[in-house]
Amino acid sequence: MTVFISGGCKNGKSSFAQDAAMQLSAGGKRYSVATMQPHDDEDEARVARHVRDRDGLGFETLECGTDILSCLEHADKDGSFLLDSVTALLANEMFRDGGLDKAAPARVADGLMNFCGSVKNAVFVSDFLYSDAARYDEWTEGYRSGLALVDRALAARCDTVAEISAGICIMHKGELPV
Repeated sequence: MTVFISGGCKNGKSSFAQDAAMQLSAGGKRYSVATMQPHDDEDEARVARHVRDRDGLGFETLECGTDILSCLEHADKDGSFLLDSVTALLANEMFRDGGLDKAAPARVADGLMNFCGSVKNAVFVSDFLYSDAARYDEWTEGYRSGLALVDRALAARCDTVAEISAGICIMHKGELPV
């Protein structure tokens, strides 16, 4: 089963996704696919919080900031994968060489579609960055457009699509694992 979870920052997506991944694992292997490459103290604190939240829950962490399929080389594909987050994965791919890689969104979407087809269970977390009406610089708009492409691909491919807003789950497709 594949689950796509979107929502605003600090709305409870990660906790919700963690619970879904645990339900999907049914006693099998659990993997946390960590995509964030920390750049400052705030990022480090966020990573530490996520590690604390999963402490004692049986998740093995797979650090994979780029080339998402590479993490499967070290994992049991019959396990349950929690990929948090699609947002960071795309940023790492788009801006890794100091420029704007406009091919990255399609490459990330393809990698994630292959990921979905390669594993038994996966939960994907992405940030909803589309609700303001402001126009940004070329790089930011390119990133937002790229994330929208990746999010749409995941929403179409995944069995379940949910949005988390202020801790409330809004179902858009399918059902959550129970």
